Amino acid sequence: MKIYIRPLRESDALVSYKWRNDPVVWALTGSRPDRHITHDIELEWIRRVLQDKTARRFAICIADTNEYIGNVQLTEISTDDANLHIFIGEKDYWGKGVSTQATGLILRYGFNELNLKNILLEVNKENLSAIKSYEKNGFKIISTSHKVIKMQIGASTRR
Repeated sequence: MKIYIRPLRESDALVSYKWRNDPVVWALTGSRPDRHITHDIELEWIRRVLQDKTARRFAICIADTNEYIGNVQLTEISTDDANLHIFIGEKDYWGKGVSTQATGLILRYGFNELNLKNILLEVNKENLSAIKSYEKNGFKIISTSHKVIKMQIGASTRR
């Protein structure tokens, strides 16, 4: 299954607000919503984050159907570094390599288009499939705590 990423847009709120209310989608993440998310709340969030000059946010889509199935983003972008965040909201696509592909695409963007030197992420220690996906893309563990693993990849590693 082939995917692509495209810039997140306001119309994506029609789909993504449903993911925000699914506890299964957020079970292994560190940033689950603390209230019921309506379409209007999601739309306002998308409008706000699209104005953030220190982030680049993308929709993950299936190439054959253009179905929007998740998000991948670089946040806290500085001259050299950024943080990676990804989630697949459509559970039918879990375990099919989508996250690995999307991670590769956002790394290419970060290193080739933004000229970043390092991309970092934090992942729940229990999210073994995510850790495996990140390792396939070249991320290395740089620290661990009780619940979180911090990982990093450098541009020189990627080339």
